[in-house]
Amino acid sequence: MNKKLTYHLVTLGCPKNDVDSLHLERLLETGDLQPTDKIQEADSIIVNTCGFIEQSKAQSIKTVHELAKIKQAGQKLIVAGCLTQIAAEEVQESEPLIDHIFGVGEWEAVAKTLGVGNVPIHDIPKSVIKVTGPSAYLKISDGCNAPCTFCVIPKIKGALKSASVGRLVNEAHRLVEAGAKELVLVAQDSTAWGEDLGIKNGLPELLEILGHEVGPDVWLRLMYAYPSRVRPPLIEAMAKIPNVVPYLDVPLQHGSENMLRKMRRPWKNSKTREMIANLRDAIPEITLRTSLIVGFPGESDDDILELLEFLEEIMFDHVGVFTYSQQKWTPAGEYNDQIIDSLKNERRALVMELQQKISEKRASRFIGKTMSMLIEGKSENNNGDPIAIGRTVREAPEVDGLVFAQGQAEIGSKVKVKIEDSGAYDLFGRLL
Repeated sequence: MNKKLTYHLVTLGCPKNDVDSLHLERLLETGDLQPTDKIQEADSIIVNTCGFIEQSKAQSIKTVHELAKIKQAGQKLIVAGCLTQIAAEEVQESEPLIDHIFGVGEWEAVAKTLGVGNVPIHDIPKSVIKVTGPSAYLKISDGCNAPCTFCVIPKIKGALKSASVGRLVNEAHRLVEAGAKELVLVAQDSTAWGEDLGIKNGLPELLEILGHEVGPDVWLRLMYAYPSRVRPPLIEAMAKIPNVVPYLDVPLQHGSENMLRKMRRPWKNSKTREMIANLRDAIPEITLRTSLIVGFPGESDDDILELLEFLEEIMFDHVGVFTYSQQKWTPAGEYNDQIIDSLKNERRALVMELQQKISEKRASRFIGKTMSMLIEGKSENNNGDPIAIGRTVREAPEVDGLVFAQGQAEIGSKVKVKIEDSGAYDLFGRLL
């Protein structure tokens, strides 16, 4: 009996890369290749890289170097993904022990290199779906048509490419059958879904279809909504579809109109205020998350003050704050008014200090409420009493806080929790 070939897959970057890696795993499965956590026992080592910002590029290169150091005779080292899409020669020159390099979406080519036949990557029947924990990511599109001056994604991923309704419904069913209790919809711009397919303002309809198909007990969570595309039809759909959770991630990138113009983002704060007011009117209990970039070229003290004032006014529940990363192949990467790293870090700390206070205040509004909680883990307190760990609808996986509740429940179950206390990021309570 021939020994089955094995591989070890390392995934870096965002949830969209996690989805790509899952597709690759399913493709390799059709060729009877088996994954292994033991790197030294793998016939092949595969790295799905990230190239979004300089820190992620550096982490990808570091990871490749570390794997190359422990690579054994006969092992293949394969590097693919976002970083190699834009800097294949640089990656190859940095590590001569790499055997093969592939770009974004070349998963069939990776599989063929490992001996798998010609199997369509997006339609693999009878394949086992792997779900880690009770949540799973459903990538509804890839690529982006937005002209943001700081972003290299269009260079890496290309133009918008939406997945068909049929494919998404099929994928959603597979994920739920595999145990997913929450589907997190991700894309570079989720609100643009369907435009390349000739579907105008298609996301509300997609949410309605998916909500019906997966059933009322499966949460649907929407991430990466482009602010100017959060229009009344989408808001109405979120309000009326029972299993679309009252949560929305809207990356604004800044609160200064001057900076937003330079970033080529929707720059009228009056429009943003209107959009957020509409969301809160239609869905009073909604949790809002945004992402911000500080230290963008030309950013002044006045721009930071405008951002701080905007945050105090809007009162987001969750905010991710990132320092600007100068990128090749982007207009902003060529700007002459770059800001030194120390000032970027000071400004990030200033914004985070304010937002921590805001987040703490926003979290406190849940004290005394009874909420549904999706159990993700178990622990115990200093007295040895059981503690259930999980999330409510107000916390997205991996990016927001957690809920710690006294009591015991099975991982993957949904239970009721009475919220008794809160911090800046986490909630505390007891199971009912």
